Amino acid sequence: KRGAVMLQNTKAAKHKYALKSMAAFKAKILSNTLQGLELDIDGKNVWFKLIGDFNAYNLLAVFGTAVLLGEDETEVLEQLSNVNPAPGRFEQVITNTGITALVDYAHTPDALENVLSTIKEFRTGNETVITVVGCGGNRDKEKRPIMAKIACDLSDKVILTSDNPRFEEPGDILKDMQAGVSPSNFKKTLVIEDRREAIKAACSMAEPKDIILVAGKGHETYQEIKGVRSDFDDRQVLSEMLNLMHQK
Repeated sequence: KRGAVMLQNTKAAKHKYALKSMAAFKAKILSNTLQGLELDIDGKNVWFKLIGDFNAYNLLAVFGTAVLLGEDETEVLEQLSNVNPAPGRFEQVITNTGITALVDYAHTPDALENVLSTIKEFRTGNETVITVVGCGGNRDKEKRPIMAKIACDLSDKVILTSDNPRFEEPGDILKDMQAGVSPSNFKKTLVIEDRREAIKAACSMAEPKDIILVAGKGHETYQEIKGVRSDFDDRQVLSEMLNLMHQK
């Protein structure tokens, strides 16, 4: 709604970009995998290292902006094809377990829904999606049950855990989150306060071809509890636990 108001009131030129409708800048997704995106942009087939429909829109927006500023189309596409994913944003943790392990900074309802919807794009229907998620302390209490509901609605198994509880009691945060879990989703949901143990549990549940998402902290390398920041990196813990649980 706010975007529509801005468009109405601005005197600046307006240019549309789209994947599925008519626009000044239009692209078609040719391939969308966990390895990247192939797009047809203005008749040019280009491979990008970024993942998911939402990044197709992001790439198209940047492309259109650069072209409108006078940059050469081919050069812009070449530069964009070399852009690496941001750390902790739909970042894959590579192991030899056959399990797809992802870490994402998604700590809002919209972000979590986008990430889980993107995962859905890659599903074949035979794998289990296991989501580990928590909510930060001393802020945004109203989003806690919503985050849990989204995780349950878009995952096969969910583990609610601590994020950065800060000065709040982790158990209180988890109770707020549990309020968003419907009775029909009780059986698929676990509550494990210790984040390391929650990630370990997800890894022990997973089988080859399954997908684990650890959401909320992404690139962060600490966990804040009672004003103390301790070393904690979701990517490192996920890698460690997967290798421990699935040693060959």
